[in-house]
Amino acid sequence: MILVTGATGNIGSALVRQLHGSGVPPVRGLTRDAARASLPGGVEAVEGDLARPASLKPALDGVRSLFLVPGMGADADVLTAARQAGVEHVVLVSSITVRTHPHLPAAAGNLAVERLLRDSGMSWTILRPTQFASNALWWAEAVREHRSIRVPYADIGLPAVHPADIAAVARAALTEPGHHGRTYALTGPERITPRQQARAIGAALGHEVSVQEISREEAHRQMAPFLGDRTAHAVLDLMGGDVNDELLTVHDTVRRVTGSPARPFRQWAEENAAAFR
Repeated sequence: MILVTGATGNIGSALVRQLHGSGVPPVRGLTRDAARASLPGGVEAVEGDLARPASLKPALDGVRSLFLVPGMGADADVLTAARQAGVEHVVLVSSITVRTHPHLPAAAGNLAVERLLRDSGMSWTILRPTQFASNALWWAEAVREHRSIRVPYADIGLPAVHPADIAAVARAALTEPGHHGRTYALTGPERITPRQQARAIGAALGHEVSVQEISREEAHRQMAPFLGDRTAHAVLDLMGGDVNDELLTVHDTVRRVTGSPARPFRQWAEENAAAFR
C-alpha cells in the first residue's frame, strides 16, 4: 500500500494518477474531505489531517510507502506515526533552496524535516525541486482581466519544473529499486524568464500577454500584505534578487530517473490555459 499525502494538490494529484495508471500496489490518497476529493476510480480516499497526527492512524494502516509533502502539519509527529505504523520508505518533497538559500526560513524548515527523516530509521528518498511552473498561476487573475502581468526580474530565467515531473520522479522512487538513500535535484529542461512564460501563456490562449517590469520595492509592497515582510523578501530573492549558479543550474534528473525528458513550460501552459481565460 502506498499513501500519498496532499493527494489533491499539484504534485499529489499527478502522482495519484500516475500510480493508478501504472498497475502498482494499491494507492491511498490522504485528504481532509474524502467526499469532495476527486481521485481516480480504484484509489481509496482516506480522511486525515497532517496537523493532527493521531488522525492518520486509519490512513497509515497497512501502508509500506509514504509520499510526504512537509510543512502542512507536525512533521516530526507525522514521521513518528509513520514509523510506528510500519512504513518502510518515505519519499519527501523538500526544496533546492536547502542548498541555494539555506538561510531562508522555509529552507531551514525543509532541511530540518530532511534530517528528521534521515534519522527516523525508515528508508528515504528526498526530492529537491526548483521553482514550480505552476507558480505562474499567481498571474491568472491579471491575465484574465488585463491580458498583462506586472513582475520584477522579468528577464531572469529559472529552470521551472512541471509538477507532473516531480510526481514522475516520486512514482519511480516509490515503485522501482535503486532510489533509497538518494537525494534528487529536480528542474525543468531549460531556464525560462517571466517574459518568456507570459509569451507561452499567450500562445496557449491565442492572444498576447504583455509584461511590465516593476521594481523590487513595488513588488514587495504588493506581496507583503499577503505573505508578510520577511517572506516577501525571501520570495523576491528567489525570483531574481539573490540568484546564484546553483539555483540557475539545469539538471537532467527527470530524464535519468524516469527515462522521459522533463516537460517544458509551454506544455504546462497549454495544459492549464483554462485558468487564464
